[in-house]
Amino acid sequence: MERVRWIPLLMLASWMVSGQDRNQSRSISYSTHGVVATSHALATQAGVRILEKGGSAVDAAIAANAVLSVVEPMMCGPGGDLFLLHRDARTGRLEGLNASGWAPRALTAEWLRQQGHRAMPASGIHSVTVPGAVAGWHAAHRKFGRLPWKELFADAIALAENGHPVHEVIASLWDSPRVRESEEAARVFLPAPKAGQIFRNPPLARTFRLIAEGGRDAFYKGPVAQAILAASRRHGGRIEAADLADFEPEWVEPVSTTYRGWRVHELPPNGQGLAVLLMLNIMEQFPAPAQGPFSAEALHWKIESMKLAYADLMAYNADPRHARVPLQGLLSKEYARQRAARIDWNRARCEAQPGQPRESDTTYLAVADADGNVASWIQSIRAAWGSGISPEGTGFLLQNRGSDFVLTPGHPNELQPRKRSFHTIIPGFLEKDGLVMAFGIMGGANQPLAHAQFVSNMADYGMNPQAALEAPRFTKAGPQGCDVQLEARIPAASVERLRGLGHVVELRLDYSMNMGRGAVAGMDLHTGVKFAAADPRGDGHAAPALRGR
Repeated sequence: MERVRWIPLLMLASWMVSGQDRNQSRSISYSTHGVVATSHALATQAGVRILEKGGSAVDAAIAANAVLSVVEPMMCGPGGDLFLLHRDARTGRLEGLNASGWAPRALTAEWLRQQGHRAMPASGIHSVTVPGAVAGWHAAHRKFGRLPWKELFADAIALAENGHPVHEVIASLWDSPRVRESEEAARVFLPAPKAGQIFRNPPLARTFRLIAEGGRDAFYKGPVAQAILAASRRHGGRIEAADLADFEPEWVEPVSTTYRGWRVHELPPNGQGLAVLLMLNIMEQFPAPAQGPFSAEALHWKIESMKLAYADLMAYNADPRHARVPLQGLLSKEYARQRAARIDWNRARCEAQPGQPRESDTTYLAVADADGNVASWIQSIRAAWGSGISPEGTGFLLQNRGSDFVLTPGHPNELQPRKRSFHTIIPGFLEKDGLVMAFGIMGGANQPLAHAQFVSNMADYGMNPQAALEAPRFTKAGPQGCDVQLEARIPAASVERLRGLGHVVELRLDYSMNMGRGAVAGMDLHTGVKFAAADPRGDGHAAPALRGR
């Protein structure tokens, strides 16, 4: 009889607590064959099935993303953008993919100002930029895929064609004025289903069949492109065939910083991952408050660091192909010390100004495959229901990512033809002592401050990834003002102390969607064990593959 060999799971990870120390509601998911974590149970299952067929992390991510397009139509889909951080198990190299689309060549800030716009439209055809997601799926699969392309869309096609029961969180987000902004969107998605009701979307099944058979060209040059162009003409837009056909995603080098011994990676601008690194650099200038992660002292420290980081983000972040972004200066530790000196530990600052550095509504999922490839994957149509415009016969919404441009002349993020807007969706990645971990937390401008809170929960307070995701969070819409929203699980004494410091606190429900939904997947390089965690704020979970390569 073969002797049982016990493998020490993640021995080097101080955050791997015993059962007696458990301080989270869900268990971490473990496997030697791969793991998937998403915001929806059906998407997690689709990703796991691909891993069990021998697929790579990217294969599983594409399959899960396609299913999320079906079951979370207000969050993501072929009409949105995509960002990816991918760690190659063979080389250990971390690469980034920026698949955010550009503004139409004929859409300019000057033209919109002439039409009477003083700010970018929040919805409608002039908020639409070229969707980058399908090109991103194709680029990632070409480089890291293992299974045939068309196999990756089978579950999404079946769920769209045959229908699926709508889950609770998604049902609560369905009915919105935005989905009534175009007749086609209202026809496809209304009346809003209730939790447990079956929803079918045959037009989206057709779109995915076209993509499965024809690849990216079906979307950017073929029948889907024709539907997008027809929608643009119908609504008075300025998208042209070349805007779609010419688009290509870009492989980029991630940017990073260190925080208490962890290496934290994000994508460079035009994404807002820069703010995560700025916030952590400022926080690192002080020891973590010993009163605990939910004390007034710890929350004040994070809130005030966030304001300074976001002030710099708003001043400097833009498409680096069109504007100068002083990354080296912004990310230096010396600059962080200068910014940290502006924190008043006895009073909240209601106005945060950017510094002067020296020169030198979204879907997130995470996958680790059997070989140890890890994908940190985020995809979105921007706000819930995007632009409100659905190209006829396609079953999906076009994003309103153009709403993140500004019309201020000379601003780094001013709308320009073929320019990518300031972007909110950000995948994250962590490394320390042989642990590699993809992580992300959705929610527009909430994402950088949620990333920083997650990292701090692990690095400063020893939480494991599941506990760090579940822990109560704060959020804030921007750097100005003393308003802040806290989940009601924050102790009452901390809330009152924060108010005494000048913070204007609004309490939100426990596990509030307003705080974003997150996921984690990673690997211990010493043992080969993969692990995953999922946020209870969504409908999803983390799950292991039972077999694989």
